[in-house]
Amino acid sequence: MTSRDPLNVLIRRVDPDVPLPEYAQPGDAGADLRTTESRELAPGERAVLPTGVSIALPEGYAAFVHPRSGLAARCGVALVNAPGTVDAGYRGEIKVIVVNLDPRETVRFERFDRIAQLVVQQVEKVRFQEVAELPASARAEGGFGSTGGHAAVGVGSGMGPGEQTGGNRYASVVSDREGQ
Repeated sequence: MTSRDPLNVLIRRVDPDVPLPEYAQPGDAGADLRTTESRELAPGERAVLPTGVSIALPEGYAAFVHPRSGLAARCGVALVNAPGTVDAGYRGEIKVIVVNLDPRETVRFERFDRIAQLVVQQVEKVRFQEVAELPASARAEGGFGSTGGHAAVGVGSGMGPGEQTGGNRYASVVSDREGQ
């Protein structure tokens, strides 16, 4: 299997000292983005963190801002709109909306901490064609957990006694919070 040549993406430092995004390991899909701002987030708090860079993607490409799994696992940090989309025509600074989901601990970001990863992908432009009926498929309208695979998803009347379900036969988040 042959590898393709890397795509050239123009990048501008909004903050002259910020390290450019880089891949931590060979074969990584995402290049690390860093914050240029120190910030503390209390439990449940969110913030928009600047990365100090802006890019010019070629037409037909988009960049997607993904969370870092280590921050999620160790600190409970998530991205509010993951993945965030950077369109080919956008030239402003890339910013990342982070949230502290840890119920007890404050999270502190220091200047140049790695906060997210940027994945650049080729995207298709489509033309939507309205029709009265869609062609049939094996899946049809099944979605939102319709294939099962998780203990919290009840099937038919197989829910245990006293368990609450939502309109789509899902175990209630309320019952999860209450330990039922």
